[in-house]
Amino acid sequence: MTKGLDRILWTTFGLVFAAIWGLPFLYSVWTAFHDEIYSANFVWNAPLTLENFVEAWQAAPFALYFLNTFILISIVLAANLILCTLVAYAFVRYRFRWSGYLFALIMVQLLISPEILIVENYLTLSRIGMIDTILGIALPYLTSAFGIFLLRQTFMTVPVSLDEAAQIEGAGAWRVLWNIYVPLAKPVYLAYGLVSISFHWNNFLWPLIVTNSPEVRPVTVGLSVFATVESGVEWSLVNAATLMTTAPLIIAFVIFQRQFVANFMRAGIK
Repeated sequence: MTKGLDRILWTTFGLVFAAIWGLPFLYSVWTAFHDEIYSANFVWNAPLTLENFVEAWQAAPFALYFLNTFILISIVLAANLILCTLVAYAFVRYRFRWSGYLFALIMVQLLISPEILIVENYLTLSRIGMIDTILGIALPYLTSAFGIFLLRQTFMTVPVSLDEAAQIEGAGAWRVLWNIYVPLAKPVYLAYGLVSISFHWNNFLWPLIVTNSPEVRPVTVGLSVFATVESGVEWSLVNAATLMTTAPLIIAFVIFQRQFVANFMRAGIK
């Protein structure tokens, strides 16, 4: 009886908090599909409209913002997958002096917030002339300690017998990596890719500091500029633009939700 009561209480507690968490999103959806006069006047049979999305799309170069974001994420994700794979493979397959200390040094980076290095990174980009460039935004994120850790833990689960059998057949290190390690780690690549895309899609502070012109702004910075108009905020337009910029992530998460959770469960620490 007590267990049943506890379950009911915890379920109710969770539903209440879920409702509180979802209220801002529901308000955003409501205002995006209704005229501005209904942004603070909730009439259940108010007419729906798509004009807010059309007006928001035409009011700012969102197509350019999306293109910049796509290029930025592509550069970062490609560099991360390549560099993290090579580093993780080196730590697993090769035994060299101080490897444990080097890996620990990489793990220390997980404790350092990227915001701490903003000033130094900005000065570095300024010296090499890469301020206000997409590559300049991507440069501090071309490799990831989390990605190295995740792939190393995955590569360690690959049976040594597979590696040895491939070497007996004459396969070199590159072929072993490409034909054995990488295929077995595909679920982890998918999970890490979703996390990386989500993080860099929503990253705001660093792109805001580095970019000065709309030609290189990602979608988060473009949305903030669009929302800070001097004539006042029209919540219907702002929320329509917000839904447009977050829709790709929401759709991706809905499609890959099951694989995302399952892959991270498989990629646990072993």
